[in-house]
Amino acid sequence: MNMIIEKNILQKDLEEKLLGLLKEQFNIRLQLASGKLKKTHLIRKVRKDIARIKTLLMDRINNKL
Repeated sequence: MNMIIEKNILQKDLEEKLLGLLKEQFNIRLQLASGKLKKTHLIRKVRKDIARIKTLLMDRINNKL
């Protein structure tokens, strides 16, 4: 999943994507702990995608003030 985030996405959609990525991150961490994770690059990729979405959400909050 290559994240390309548009600035005009609704906040509700961003929050849903964030929740989905957090669940995915949890599952990846479980797989890593159990030794079943083959694609270790996914850890970093999901973490970066979460940061991108959180940055957009915070920018929107700060611009409203």
